[in-house]
Amino acid sequence: MSCLAEADPSQRIVAGCLAEAGPVPVETAPPRSRAPMTTGPDPLDPHPMPGHPRVGFLKAFIDQPNIEVGDYTYYDDPRGPEGFVERCVQHHYDFIGDRLVIGRFCAIAMGTTFIMNGANHAMTGFSTYPFNIFGGGWEQGFDWATIQAGFRGDTVVGNDVWIGQDATIMPGVRIGDGAIVAAKAVVTADVAPYAIVGGNPAKEIRRRFPADVIAELLAIRWWDWDAAKITRNLDAIRGADLEALKAAA
Repeated sequence: MSCLAEADPSQRIVAGCLAEAGPVPVETAPPRSRAPMTTGPDPLDPHPMPGHPRVGFLKAFIDQPNIEVGDYTYYDDPRGPEGFVERCVQHHYDFIGDRLVIGRFCAIAMGTTFIMNGANHAMTGFSTYPFNIFGGGWEQGFDWATIQAGFRGDTVVGNDVWIGQDATIMPGVRIGDGAIVAAKAVVTADVAPYAIVGGNPAKEIRRRFPADVIAELLAIRWWDWDAAKITRNLDAIRGADLEALKAAA
């Protein structure tokens, strides 16, 4: 049955059949009204997409003092975003003191793994085997400094970063604002702002924009604007007209 046959003439726009049904007479066209301006979703909404519980704003789920996540950063996983810390943040122990810091407006795909410093083994001697953790006398003479020597500090993800499915971020890595990490990449070194990296170990593929444009974007820092200002200027943020974005700043 055609779209035209299914729809009552007065309902053709609702049914999405306007192109097939032909022009709607002026006297029957529904009135158009401008939608009221809003200020976007609630950054603490655990499930901001109705009908899609796999997507969640991480700030609604994370209360660990050694993890910091900015507003609107989301995790997408069919098992639910509630398990982000358990599934995605590995070997993160309070007594080590390292932190995972993720900025605002980041998109994190399922299977992303952050390996923290607690995964480290001592590498200052001939063997990396962790004899000390099994006891039975093997803990005697263990020097904690041999493990500390390999610590890399906090892991920091900037703002507006897209991390692809099954990517792995190693301890102490810093990913710059606007960067993209390809699916299944293993990131072992810092990533420059607005760089695209991929592979194992991840290598820079290219920069998203010329150096002068990147400098302007890092100065504008649209992600720090309040929600109302972001809402008013979405076209400039989503677009590629730098002058329009500068005018909005």
